[in-house]
Amino acid sequence: MALEMRKQCEHCNSPISENSDAYICVHECTFCGPCTEEMNRVCPNCGGELVRRPKKAQNTCTL
Repeated sequence: MALEMRKQCEHCNSPISENSDAYICVHECTFCGPCTEEMNRVCPNCGGELVRRPKKAQNTCTL
């Protein structure tokens, strides 16, 4: 099951690209870095820890 890569911060609505730093909780609530710091790395929706969202791997296929 893949992560839902949401495209905007759920707190300030700023855009978040797939390769920019974003933070998620276990329910995939998504926040930008400044909002995450403002919220002390705690999701306001579930109270869970916000951790850095993984970035997609760059296509390194040499076929």
